[in-house]
Amino acid sequence: MTVLPPTSPASPTDSPSPTPVRRPRRSSALRRAAALVAVTGALGLVAACGADDGSTSGPHTSGATTGRASGGSATTGPGGGSGSDSASAAPGASDGTKGTRGASNGDSSSASGARCHTSELAASLGANHPGAGQENFSVVLTNTSHRTCTVRGYPGAAFTDASGKQLGPDPVRTGDTKTTIRLTPGHSAWAGVSFSNPELSEARTATPVSLLVTPPDERDHLSVRWTGGEVPVSGNSSSVKLTALRDGTGG
Repeated sequence: MTVLPPTSPASPTDSPSPTPVRRPRRSSALRRAAALVAVTGALGLVAACGADDGSTSGPHTSGATTGRASGGSATTGPGGGSGSDSASAAPGASDGTKGTRGASNGDSSSASGARCHTSELAASLGANHPGAGQENFSVVLTNTSHRTCTVRGYPGAAFTDASGKQLGPDPVRTGDTKTTIRLTPGHSAWAGVSFSNPELSEARTATPVSLLVTPPDERDHLSVRWTGGEVPVSGNSSSVKLTALRDGTGG
């Protein structure tokens, strides 16, 4: 009898190799979408880092503006006063009875009803209306422009000699009634200038060549030839008084 050799157990290495699992390949559309998401995220991160340093992506605009001084910022000077109702005036003289216009202030505003500027006005001196030992003159501002504008408050006023030097102190403002006066083209407003008769007060006097008039809230002046004779400049009862502007010519 033939004896068969015993059968040895199978070695682990003898077992058949498992069949590898094949992963499905991504489609080209999915790969492109993933790449786009990655790029977008990177750009967002860069933008966020840029914002941390305070920089902005918009255009830079300056907040500085330019403009000229008016109103309460007006400076003081001969006949100019120091309030918002008048501004400084440079001394000067003219040959006519009508006021000569000062240099243009550069404001080209043409809005109806806005403040009258010096370049839009003419100044003139009214007749004397003496009474009770007082000499009373009217200083008239007339709108020579083609638009309607307004004046309000006290004009500046100063007497000057032939060299442009101011004679006496600035006039003293009287009364506290100020109204806004609307001047259509060709219409006027006036302020009263008064002082004690020098022959009665025995104040020291001088004879001005010009009266400088500065419209309220303006810097430039109008020069009017003074025809009212002597005015008090110091001593007894030497104060010259000035009223606020009123409607009309004061005639």
